[in-house]
This record gives sequence, structure tokens and C-alpha cells, in this order.
Amino acid sequence: MATIPSLLKEMAREAETTRKMLGRIPADKLDWRPHPRSMDMRSLAVHIAELPSWAKMAIETDGIDFEGMDFTPTPVNSAQELLDIHEKSLQEGYSSLEKADESTFGQPWTLRTGEQVHDVSSKSEVIRMSYNQIVHHRAQLGVYLRLLDVPIPGSYGPSADEPGM
Repeated sequence: MATIPSLLKEMAREAETTRKMLGRIPADKLDWRPHPRSMDMRSLAVHIAELPSWAKMAIETDGIDFEGMDFTPTPVNSAQELLDIHEKSLQEGYSSLEKADESTFGQPWTLRTGEQVHDVSSKSEVIRMSYNQIVHHRAQLGVYLRLLDVPIPGSYGPSADEPGM
């Protein structure tokens, strides 16, 4: 299978699980965090919701410099708002991938803070890393939900919280 169709298929599959997880977040727990050094649930969930757009960023830019950014977290107050952000981000990533020129995927993409370079990877590696980040942070969100006694949806099969398990 060619790279782009495979990436599109994986993005769509991961989006199904992400929707289920984001949809379970209780609005009254968005500021909750399991530990003082942990992100609050709102920040974690917004990050998860926005990660599909990193495919677009990897394809259309040569990197990101945190020093020059004026980043303001997207405000949310409900699971529906998180799902709306996710759908917008997913459409951006999906659309950019559909139009991408696979011959550019080997070009370098740099993650930095000013002069400090954190990583230089190929554009295709950054796309895959963004997918891995979605899964990683979704697992963190699952721990948050479990600690709040919110039933966890299945990811790649049923969870222990689903009927019949």
C-alpha cells in the first residue's frame, strides 16, 4: 500500500477511538489533574483533539519554533467542544494528506525553541510521531478517566467497562 493511503486509513481509525475518549470527559472535571505535575484534563484533551492537524503542519512547513509562537490554548467547557475541535483538526490533517506530494516526505522538519534544536526528523516521521502522540496522550486520558471512575471505551477491541466483558 502506498504511504498516503495508509496514513489516511490510520488517521481515520484512530479518530474513531479518539472521539469515544473525548466524548466521555465530564465537563465538571476539565480542571482536574491526578498529580500537581500532570496536565489538567482540559489541556490534555485539547492537545489530543488538536494533534491530527500536526499532519498538515508537517506537510506544509519545515518545522516549529516554540520561541516565536504566541500560543493560546483553545478554551473549552464541554466534551462537545472538544469533539468539534477534533473534527476540525482531523479535517485539516486529512485534507492536507490527501493533497500531499509524497516525494517531499523525506525532507527534514525541525522542532526547536530558538537556537535549541530538540529534534530533526523527516516529514513522514513527524506525521507518524503525531499519530503516536495521539495514542500516547489518549492512554494518559484513559488513566484520568479511570481515576474518576468514568467507564473507558474500547480502543482496539472491547474494554472491561463495556457490557458483556
